[in-house]
Amino acid sequence: MSHRIIIKPSEHIMHTASGETILQSALREGFSLPYGCRNGSCGVCKGKILSGNVDYGHSNEETLTEVEKEAGKALFCCAVPLSDLVIECHEIGAIKDIEIKTLPSRVEKLERVAPDVMVISLKLPANQRLRFLAGQYIDILLKDGKRRSFSLANAPHDDDVLQLHARNYPGGVFAEHVFSKMKVKDILRFEGPLGSFFLRDTPEDVPIIFLASGTGFAPIKSILEDVFHQEAGKAHKQAMVLYWGVRTKADLYMVELAEQWQRQHDHFTFIPVLSDALPEDGWSGRTGFVHEAVMQDFSSLESHHVYACGSPVMVKAAYQDFTVLRQLPKDGFFSDVFTPSANSQ
Repeated sequence: MSHRIIIKPSEHIMHTASGETILQSALREGFSLPYGCRNGSCGVCKGKILSGNVDYGHSNEETLTEVEKEAGKALFCCAVPLSDLVIECHEIGAIKDIEIKTLPSRVEKLERVAPDVMVISLKLPANQRLRFLAGQYIDILLKDGKRRSFSLANAPHDDDVLQLHARNYPGGVFAEHVFSKMKVKDILRFEGPLGSFFLRDTPEDVPIIFLASGTGFAPIKSILEDVFHQEAGKAHKQAMVLYWGVRTKADLYMVELAEQWQRQHDHFTFIPVLSDALPEDGWSGRTGFVHEAVMQDFSSLESHHVYACGSPVMVKAAYQDFTVLRQLPKDGFFSDVFTPSANSQ
């Protein structure tokens, strides 16, 4: 059964197909609602139901609490309309004209850059290009109908090949395939670009903090390379700092690149943080949890914007501590949560 949905404050109107979530309907009809994981884990798509009823679907209790449901909140990637609705959320103009495509690609290169990280380079057909915003991701479409999400690590202007950073999760079916069976020239189908993790238009006097854990470095790499490309020739450049948290020194799989950015760009600072440095690492740099390193360096984040990408634990802790303890405005925190699927990624 189809239902009519009015989006506030834009007053846009869309119609659902039977069984569709609010987000699925929006994407199908070309409305750009914020979203990330599409499985109820990250909370980026959380909005308000002003009138009407929904089936809330399956989601993480921590991501959508009973108190929030009582206050009218819902996760639009999970909520299925049971009646006509009026919802409240801020649409994102930047992605409304980006076409989501399903395309084939060929594995051009496989590079193992850390014990558990593989850089996959994908080549599109000669007559195809993927238009995307730095920070967005694609879904690899598997033969069993399942999907695996990977952020694009290359910048949009550098799109000769698409670069993905794949981590080898224990027990991960697709991860095992990547690390033991995938070969150059293999064909992969994907859908994309997806997601609303990208750099917003920000006044030049607002400093930006990038926060990555593990392969959360991938979309931030895309964003930073895009920024550096667009900044060429500009007189004023925005202050930016990247905190990259990993367990051991070997996990800083592109540390030379980040250090090169710091040498080349006076307005950019790179701070690696190890949580479990090994004796053989000989590490004299920052240690502990990566978001706590930010807390140590900034007594207030009131005038900053933060872009966080990586594990759910890191992103949630950063949001909580930054907004409560460091006065970061809630609308100044943007995130992309990496959530392995049930059989891992």
